[in-house]
Order: sequence, then structure tokens, then C-alpha cells
Amino acid sequence: MSIVEIPERSGTAFRLTQGRSLTVIDPRGVQVADLLAYNADDIDEVISSGRTLDYAETIRLTTGHILYSNRSRPMLEIVEDTVGVHDFLLTPCSYDTFHHFYPDLPPHRGCFGNLAAALEPYGVTPDRIPAAFNCFMNVPVDASGRLSVLPPISKAGDRIVFRAAMDLVIGLTACSAPASNGGSFKPIHYRVD
Repeated sequence: MSIVEIPERSGTAFRLTQGRSLTVIDPRGVQVADLLAYNADDIDEVISSGRTLDYAETIRLTTGHILYSNRSRPMLEIVEDTVGVHDFLLTPCSYDTFHHFYPDLPPHRGCFGNLAAALEPYGVTPDRIPAAFNCFMNVPVDASGRLSVLPPISKAGDRIVFRAAMDLVIGLTACSAPASNGGSFKPIHYRVD
């Protein structure tokens, strides 16, 4: 498949068949992409931050790690990663996020709204949207446990590649939160092989 562009501050959804690979590319650098995965045959089975971090015993997920579902089944395996810094702690940005963190900026529906709109044709309602795997997002945790959101370290052309362990519905965005993207908004590219 050829490369598909997700325009800045927008999102998409698509099916990913078991065994196929999904490559998420940061074409210009310093841009986050929120990723969700649902079992294509049962959308009650969804990607789980808690299960994944528990089984990996780390918050630094990279090549060789598996993203698990809420039913403890493998959904996606990370098979290549040129960045090594991603986030699986924070929820997709939303109107509420903008009111909380950016009260002086025009509110935006953010990744949450973009994911909800893109996933609606697959039967996913807003209440079924969990914490996303935030490709390229840089969220260090200091010794006291405090989180920071810093610009991604990804450079133009960096990528992360996932292999599907089951038939999936994928939601994917080009993130809309200023702090997450170094203050600017850029597209995200993806390819299915």
C-alpha cells in the first residue's frame, strides 16, 4: 500500500488484518500520532494501557514489546522503532483538555473528537475510547512521579512499525495539542503492508 497522509489536527480509522504491518511515520518531525486498536470482531476488546504496561514492566515501550487488549490478548507487536520514546499514560486530548491546559486558545475537539468521529462507522462510541498509544509523544516522569509533556524527539522520517496479532480496527490521528507537538501541528503518514 502507498503512504497515506493524515492532515494536521485530524484522524482516521481503518481495518488492519492479522499479520499485516502498520507503519506510522512522522514526516516532518516533532509530531505525535494517537493510536487505538479494537478487535474487529468485537469492539468491546480494546487496547489497554494498564495491561500492556503491567506485562511489559516498563513505561518505555519499543521494539519487541506487545500492546495488549483489556482481555490480556496481544493486539499489536512493535517490530521496528526508530525513536524509542512514546507515551501510553495520557488520554487523547479533547475539548476538556483544551479548557484545562490552554484556556487562552480556541478550543479544539482534539484527538478524542477526531477518534470518535473516525471510529463511529465501526460502532465505537465516545465512551469506548481509552488511553491511546501516543506514538512519538515525549512524557518523562521525574523521581517524584511528576509527568511533563515535552516536544517529541522524533525527526523527519522517523517511524514505528506494528504487526497485527488479530484482525483490528485502528484509529490514528495527527495530534492537536500544542505542548505535545512542540507548539506546531503537522501531518502524520501511515502505510499498511
